[in-house]
Amino acid sequence: MSARERLQQAARQAILIKDGPYGTAIQNAKLSAEDYAGDTGLTDDQKGNNDLVNLTQPQVIRAICDQYLDAGARVLATNTFNANRISQADYGAEDQVRAINVSAAKIIREACDAATAKDGLERFVCGAMGPTNKTLSLSPDVEDPGYREVTFDEVKDVYREQAAALIEGGVDYILIETVFDTLNCKAACLAVMELAEDLGRDVPLMISLTLTDLSGRNLSGHTVEAFWNTVRHAKPVTIGLNCSFGADQLRPHVKVLSASADTLLMAYPNAGLPNELGEYDELPETTASLVRQWAEAGQVNILGGCCGNTPQHIAAMAKAVEGLPVRKIPARDTAMQLAGLEPFTIAA
Repeated sequence: MSARERLQQAARQAILIKDGPYGTAIQNAKLSAEDYAGDTGLTDDQKGNNDLVNLTQPQVIRAICDQYLDAGARVLATNTFNANRISQADYGAEDQVRAINVSAAKIIREACDAATAKDGLERFVCGAMGPTNKTLSLSPDVEDPGYREVTFDEVKDVYREQAAALIEGGVDYILIETVFDTLNCKAACLAVMELAEDLGRDVPLMISLTLTDLSGRNLSGHTVEAFWNTVRHAKPVTIGLNCSFGADQLRPHVKVLSASADTLLMAYPNAGLPNELGEYDELPETTASLVRQWAEAGQVNILGGCCGNTPQHIAAMAKAVEGLPVRKIPARDTAMQLAGLEPFTIAA
């Protein structure tokens, strides 16, 4: 059975739990600049380069992953949100991209395989690819609206390099997450699809949109329905929403996407909204009660947490949705009609 089929089968049996973020947990480890850099030989200050920790302090990442596994997570994502050539250029660490991603994938793969060996319950390893800090849809220069810092092909090549390393390290899926620019996402999708063709195998995509305001649009102006219509050709095994806001604010947008998407829906909101200090105060029980409402309404297949969530939040979610019915995926024709598209047939 393929990785795509195994995830679909597991999601028919129960609402699956995804892990939470790594950034805050890494910061809590109180690593020094020397700890971050390790023996890489990098001369720029690496403090804050959380992706590099996969390579220089793998035991820290393994400990965080184990906490999420213990909390009940079965869908685990690599700590590689900024592990691409564009983002790593901020640290002068572009030459470490392949090593970072291979190491990150191996850490999560080994942790998940160990957990599965203990109880026979399969875990699913996703290679996470963030949006980069460059956008294809918008100009960074208000005086020159047509200017772009990068081209589509450059972004596609950056994503292909990262995806290839993640696959080499042993991931099952590629997760294109926190999508604020739909065109960047399309470059990532094409990169993975071309890579999969060259490898001669299916590399299932997971795609997750982030919204920039309560109207339900991303930075490039797409609503959740419009976004789904632009990426559905890539046949992602999951579509969904992450980051953006807390579960309360995401509720109406999850509802809309759930009705129109004929694939698994994965949502992982922030732990509420940040306070005036930029910290998240929402208690695990509160977050869990809010996402339980999505589950009770039959709107999600996979639930997890983004900014501000901890292993305690993930454990509370797992407990809150245990035993609830899974979301039924709408038939393709129904989903297309709800998304504003009309299915068509070709006459004989």
